[in-house]
Amino acid sequence: MLDIGPLELVTLVVLAVLIFGPDKLPKLIQDVSRTLRKIREFSESAKEDIRSELGPEFKDFEFEDLNPKTFVRKHVMDKDELGLKEIRNGFDFKAEMAEVTDAVHARASDPAPAASQTPAPAADLLKKRQDGPTAERPPYDADAT
Repeated sequence: MLDIGPLELVTLVVLAVLIFGPDKLPKLIQDVSRTLRKIREFSESAKEDIRSELGPEFKDFEFEDLNPKTFVRKHVMDKDELGLKEIRNGFDFKAEMAEVTDAVHARASDPAPAASQTPAPAADLLKKRQDGPTAERPPYDADAT
């Protein structure tokens, strides 16, 4: 009901009683409900007028279909003639991104032996000594990108 929680509903009732008073509150509720009913009737009659003006070929027309997301979901995703659900479920993007992340950070399952690495130049050693061990790059978060 419009995402109103129980505490918020109680607060609104208490405020209404305080503002309008217990003697005027029933009349106010009747007026508001009558107005909402008239608005709904006006909306339904307008929809029926539009459907009748469009003609018989649009008898199944729903106004919710004017929303692009609803239209695509109804006409493309529900039919699934192309097997889109199988294709979408066939991809495991998290696993693929984890593989890419591991490859970028050289965290392969079998790291290269230290003897095959070439010694670092003196400038790199000096920079490492100045920066200290805390100057490492933060880990790559695949979910954040």
